[in-house]
Amino acid sequence: MKKYLLLFIIAVFVMSCSKKVEVKGKITGGSPLERIEFVEASGVGTLPLINIGLDKDGNFSGNFEAPKDGMYVINYANRQNLIYLERGQNVNISGNGMTFPNEYVITGDAKKNNDFLQATQKFLAEYAGKVNLNQLMAGDEAAFLKGVRKVEADINKNVDELAKKNNPSSGLVTWKKNDVKVTILNLLANYEMSHGPMAGNPSYKSSKAFKDYETKLEDDKDAMVKTIPLYRQYLLVKMTPDFQKYAEANSKGKADITTSELFAQYLKTKKEISQTAKDYLLAFVMAQADIHPTTPANKIDKIKKIIDTDIKDATIKSDLLKMQVAITGLKIGEAAPEAPLVKQDGKAYKLSENKGKPYMLFFYASWNPYISEATVPVLKEVVNFYKSKMNFVFVNVDDTKDQFVKTSNSLLKGIQGVNVYGEKGMESEIAKKYGVYGFKLPCFVIIDKDGKIASRSFVNLGEPELVTVLDKLTGLSAPKVDPNMQLQPGLQVDPSAQQPANPQSAPTK
Repeated sequence: MKKYLLLFIIAVFVMSCSKKVEVKGKITGGSPLERIEFVEASGVGTLPLINIGLDKDGNFSGNFEAPKDGMYVINYANRQNLIYLERGQNVNISGNGMTFPNEYVITGDAKKNNDFLQATQKFLAEYAGKVNLNQLMAGDEAAFLKGVRKVEADINKNVDELAKKNNPSSGLVTWKKNDVKVTILNLLANYEMSHGPMAGNPSYKSSKAFKDYETKLEDDKDAMVKTIPLYRQYLLVKMTPDFQKYAEANSKGKADITTSELFAQYLKTKKEISQTAKDYLLAFVMAQADIHPTTPANKIDKIKKIIDTDIKDATIKSDLLKMQVAITGLKIGEAAPEAPLVKQDGKAYKLSENKGKPYMLFFYASWNPYISEATVPVLKEVVNFYKSKMNFVFVNVDDTKDQFVKTSNSLLKGIQGVNVYGEKGMESEIAKKYGVYGFKLPCFVIIDKDGKIASRSFVNLGEPELVTVLDKLTGLSAPKVDPNMQLQPGLQVDPSAQQPANPQSAPTK
């Protein structure tokens, strides 16, 4: 008996420690060409944790590792909404394809938390219509402070009432109260910046009562900076005048210095700011200012060095590096990572089979719309021009191998190259190693004859830089390609190649 009791305790412990969130549901009228993504709302990298497809009836299911209990964003059809999730939960979400996720219904473990969240959002929308912000902002300071204190009290009263009614987790209630504080702090910041000009008093400076109220609202700075991105923006706005002075004084004669470098140096002079806040603020600036697709290789190395030396939080380090790989690609000169791939006939395929000849690694999926009818002919031209000197490997990241076969036969018909599949699609090892996400499909990278990364990650076949790389590796000289040729929406594929999440529901050819 004791043995079985011990096994039961172990099983319960394992379940309680699970970091996975199981999610399933149905979107009535949903499209198989649209995908559902979950993103950690308080993270610094904002990369999707999962990309889930719908079957022909709008059903979907999947699971993902949740970094922590907290706020997440659901993305679908260029719309998004917040949802509060805890690790180990089983969540059922339903909605209508025309309004999801702006409107959704939740059952399962996350119901009480998200009933509370949606009720607070509804109250705020109604309350905002009753508050005359223009009148509040135009008043003298004493009247303004009295008004915003009432706003804070009214919202917190509603939060407490809804917490009693819905019994949400304490973590969500804490987040909501901190969210209220950030809302008030932004009102204070706007008043402080605009009151002087509005009142015709350019010498206006906020009083001690104003500053004391501001300090009171920031009684839990580290928790707020960790969980509420809007608070990070608030802090950066407050720092901007001082940072601009610092940047002007310390960037002279340094034409190639990045914003991230300057801001990292500036933060070292701010002893009053905690290391936690420094990590999040620096990460925010790096993500906004210096991590983008056209970042030169020398600046990417600088960014990596700053991440390594100035960011102390291990999770933030990891998230920033993942974001950098997703946006700019792997480091040029490094060995191209191997990962399990399979051909249509089921035989395994290794990228190293191309060694001795450069090749293009091209990632795509049937559900991704950002490849036009005009692009496929351009791809054919690129392949036909360079195929004598290099290889082409087309990696499909659809949800199933059956879908891969349909898609490759339809979309890539007549284009020379090796067609392979990454098992589990967007969750495949190949997608993770090359930083492939739905927002950047289709994308491609060039590998040299020694199996090393030879280019950044591209999403546009017409980029002059791509032609330069291909010419250099092959010794050929391609005709000029229109640099405005983008991978645009509007792909028209064979109906049998459209994505069904459930292979059993796939139409036959």
